[in-house]
Amino acid sequence: MRELLGRISALDPEAGAAVKVIAYFDELTGAGVEPVIRGAAVLTGVPAGFTHPGRGLALRADPAGEVRRTAADPDPSWHSIRVGGGVLWLERATAGPGPVEAMVLERAAAALRARLEHAPPPAGGRTALARALVDADLPEEQRARAARRYGLAPGSRARAVADHGGGVRVLAAEEPPGARRAGVGPAVEALDLPSSWHDARKALRFTARGTGADPGPRVVFAEELGGLLLLADTVRPGGEPVPDVAALERVAREAPPLLAVLDAVASSPSLRAAARAQGQHHSTLQEGLGRAERLLGWPVREVSGRLRLQVALALRRLYCNL
Repeated sequence: MRELLGRISALDPEAGAAVKVIAYFDELTGAGVEPVIRGAAVLTGVPAGFTHPGRGLALRADPAGEVRRTAADPDPSWHSIRVGGGVLWLERATAGPGPVEAMVLERAAAALRARLEHAPPPAGGRTALARALVDADLPEEQRARAARRYGLAPGSRARAVADHGGGVRVLAAEEPPGARRAGVGPAVEALDLPSSWHDARKALRFTARGTGADPGPRVVFAEELGGLLLLADTVRPGGEPVPDVAALERVAREAPPLLAVLDAVASSPSLRAAARAQGQHHSTLQEGLGRAERLLGWPVREVSGRLRLQVALALRRLYCNL
């Protein structure tokens, strides 16, 4: 190889330099990011850098081969090339890169793509990938690549999870979502995760803090809501709460402990089960329900009244989570 390089360089110095670039980066197959950035700087004689926010990478190498982290973004006038969600650059501003510089950018970018494609992403990178997986505006090809990097096998099913506060997670279909407050979308194939995310965000609005002032489930699965999901489309900002929600707010103001009692009645199979859930004697619960019914304006111990209560509680959560 060295003999061939010598002959080519003697005939055409630029062609010889280009062949050296190809040989150099071929030897870096499987290497880390730093050697690639270092090589780009050493071969061109100018500083080189690479940033990839999704991977938490921000590196710069000088022509001597020293690599350090950098907080600076590349100057738009420098020669650069996109590499996935990142950018690789050479700190030289001319009308266009010369043949060697163009070859360095091309070969270094290919080496970085190969490295990033097979390297497991860090925690922050997984968050970026999860956001990509649920983004309906991204091309299918990009979402498929994100699925591979996230570790989703072809044909596997997963769920999108909308965490309270704006977090995004993607879980295997059988993986439990944990105890943090969240809406969980239905299990779908990886490329259908945007639809799972759509339902997960709706399900999140049906969650509650799980406190006395805001009783209810902290985790809600979209498929368990059924037709109730349609309610999320009817409760929008600026709308006036329906009278039944206003009645629940009256209970919250005048008899705060009864709000949790009503939630227990709505979510339990029987009044005795509701009493156990509240740690109360059955008779004590009955007394509290009497007052709650007077404040609400309808009986909750009848089938129709209990259904009305369940819908009112669901609507209250939707109004609270606009």
